[in-house]
Amino acid sequence: MSEMMILWLVVLIVSIVVEIISLGLTSIWFAGGAIVALILSAVSLPLWLQILVFLVVSIVLMIFTRPIAVKYFNKDRVRTNVESMIGRQAIVISEVNNLQGIGQVTVGGQEWTARSEDDNKNLAVGTVVQVVAVNGVKLIVRADAQAQQA
Repeated sequence: MSEMMILWLVVLIVSIVVEIISLGLTSIWFAGGAIVALILSAVSLPLWLQILVFLVVSIVLMIFTRPIAVKYFNKDRVRTNVESMIGRQAIVISEVNNLQGIGQVTVGGQEWTARSEDDNKNLAVGTVVQVVAVNGVKLIVRADAQAQQA
């Protein structure tokens, strides 16, 4: 077995081990590239071609299969804790005023400090808002257009 075959075998094993440890779809693409490079090394093709094919195959696998793999592996993922707040409706219980740094909303019976998405817009008590983001322990909210039309 040539030195290059051993090198590609090591790259393959390391990529798989890193993927098993991280479970984050971070290095599996390099394992695919390493397999192809290992085959090229077995038929004694030049090193520059092995490296080029390794890079191209890894990048192509990442570009075309990662979105599908992420969608497949994350389809049953349930948002928890703070990230589950994004998209929910809330009611302003204390005026939201970014300039003064005040404001509270209630979401599902829980009180949260809040900021308006628009720094120039204050939100009055009783306004129905939608949570658009979370910044630290504060919810970033905006007036809910659907609730305002009803």
